[in-house]
Amino acid sequence: MAGERVEPWLRGTRSEVDAVRRGVLHALELAAEDVARWCDELNGEEMEARPLGLPSVGLQLRHVARSLDRLLTYADGQQLTPRQLKLLKTEEEFVDREATLMEFAEAIEVSIRRVLAFSDRSYDQPRGVGRKKLPTTVGGLLVHCADHTQRHVGQAITTAKVVMELRAK
Repeated sequence: MAGERVEPWLRGTRSEVDAVRRGVLHALELAAEDVARWCDELNGEEMEARPLGLPSVGLQLRHVARSLDRLLTYADGQQLTPRQLKLLKTEEEFVDREATLMEFAEAIEVSIRRVLAFSDRSYDQPRGVGRKKLPTTVGGLLVHCADHTQRHVGQAITTAKVVMELRAK
């Protein structure tokens, strides 16, 4: 089975961390690996392409990076800063390929450190999301970091595959 890809959750890693944070960490690690596998070979124009009206790969990666920061800010019990709100409004703006990939990679690294900083005793602590302070918990936000990241990376991969297929024609 040489060359077979084993996903992070099946590698036996992060066993020192409780199951909730381990699952989040494995989802973030898988996201980074999937982006490297499917998106790294795109050039800048391809990264920002919107084939069939799909959101671009670049938009998806910027959204993942910036939303992780926002979600973990809420998990920390804080509200968003003016800088975070400004970045939220600019996710669709063209950024060069290298800057987009670097922003994504750095966000994954920082998010892993932030997730590790939470205690399993904090999962039931109430948190409010957004201006309306919609109710959730630390645990709910951490789990959402995992599913939200996987959802948007999946969309980025789908768009990347369409772009690469169109390139081949």
